[in-house]
Amino acid sequence: MPSYLSPGVYVEEVEAGSRPIEGVGTAVAAFVGFAERGPYNQPTLVTNWSQFTSTFGDFLPGSYLGHAVYGYLNNGGGAAYVVRVGQSNGAEPSRAELPAAGKTGVGAYRVVALEEAADGGPLEITISDSPSGGGALKLVVTRGGDVVEEFDGLTAEKGKQNIATIVNAGSTQVRVEELELPAGVEARPATGTVVLAAPAAAAPAKVSPEDYVGNSADRTGFGGLEEIDEVTMVSVPDAMAAYQSGLLDGEGLQAVQLALISHCELMGDRMAIVDPPPGLNAQQINEWRVQKAGYDSKFAALYWPWIKVFEPSTGQNVFVPPSGHMAGVWARSDATRGVHKAPANEVVRGAITLETQITKAEHDLLNPNGINCIRAFPGRGIRVWGARTISSDPSWRYVNVRRLFNFLEESILEGTQWVVFEPNDQDLWARIRRTITGFLLNVWRDGALFGATPDEAFYVKCDAETNPPEAVDAGIVACEIGIAPVKPAEFVVFRISQYSGGAELSE
Repeated sequence: MPSYLSPGVYVEEVEAGSRPIEGVGTAVAAFVGFAERGPYNQPTLVTNWSQFTSTFGDFLPGSYLGHAVYGYLNNGGGAAYVVRVGQSNGAEPSRAELPAAGKTGVGAYRVVALEEAADGGPLEITISDSPSGGGALKLVVTRGGDVVEEFDGLTAEKGKQNIATIVNAGSTQVRVEELELPAGVEARPATGTVVLAAPAAAAPAKVSPEDYVGNSADRTGFGGLEEIDEVTMVSVPDAMAAYQSGLLDGEGLQAVQLALISHCELMGDRMAIVDPPPGLNAQQINEWRVQKAGYDSKFAALYWPWIKVFEPSTGQNVFVPPSGHMAGVWARSDATRGVHKAPANEVVRGAITLETQITKAEHDLLNPNGINCIRAFPGRGIRVWGARTISSDPSWRYVNVRRLFNFLEESILEGTQWVVFEPNDQDLWARIRRTITGFLLNVWRDGALFGATPDEAFYVKCDAETNPPEAVDAGIVACEIGIAPVKPAEFVVFRISQYSGGAELSE
């Protein structure tokens, strides 16, 4: 308390009594998978496709990570964290092929860099006619416009002056490899300049569940995402790529998906989007879900089937796991309607067709088992037609209910940090009630809670009953909050009967 020792007018700033709670973000995705380049096991934030390609490269053969991120952004996603796993033994050196003279599209020799320069730009190889004449060639190695090496008097014929023989014996920068040529094609390389570039990396030759799981101490795999509090949904599309290529067997795939679900349950503020194996019909996906992948979690959702999308790098259409696109649909639904709205009956942008078309009878079989189907409707496009978790608990049946509670819990947790070390008395309890009630009142007004009045939608109890003397002596403040979430109208039923116009209807 300030001291007043002399007459005068004093101005003081006092606490208003309550502090508003701001809602946390609900749509930040994390993707774990293979990439052409970029840091390993380091969660990297990307907010657009250009950032992804500049850091991790373009679409990679044998990988679905690029498709997942592209589908996420295309469907309304914003920020995303990308974790690259499956580190290879070493990067492939830069290379280029010297085209054969007079034959388009056929390489006569392959030139490979011996060392990758940290700066100065890529190596360039120039083939020209030798000034000495006689059909000889000259090979010049340059970097950044400066000549590094040059070799003159070369020939494509066998012997001491052969291109590969001379260059491999004297060069410290490159190695020349002879290529097998079609019959009738001359081995002489065409004149011109080629630039040595790193080849597009392929998916790792070896990967294990431990690469995905990682550990929190080294911040690898899922462990690297534990420090990113903003993440609200996690996808591992390249678990399917590893499964398809044989790097993971069925048990390995299950281990990765169980680890993904466990990560989300332990964090308590995010959900896993699980992909099914490819090529399954309705009966097979149901058997896989019930018998092989008997997951039971309120922090995970499963979508099926795979979707066909366009791959710009090859100009072809390919089937990809749906998790990345579904994360984008979640983000779009949050932005347009709110996290309380079930992310279903939404168009899947970029989807050309589905791997499997199902009937309503087949859907009746899958929906009770928590398999959210993606369906094609004539005139309405390809839409998400399910919003269930894979939990057997009916209280946590719907994705939007779980995500709403994640949002409320995280918002209240972050918005009430000021309570710590305050005097634990009735005044503090009243301030807590006012703060949380004001926040939940806005949530109810947004349509996220069920009830015609605030009293029907929620209650906040923080008084002497929830804080008995022994709890106060232990330094504990307990606040009980009850919430009635809005659940989706999953089954819309219209009852129609015949009505005789002259008959009197009873109230």
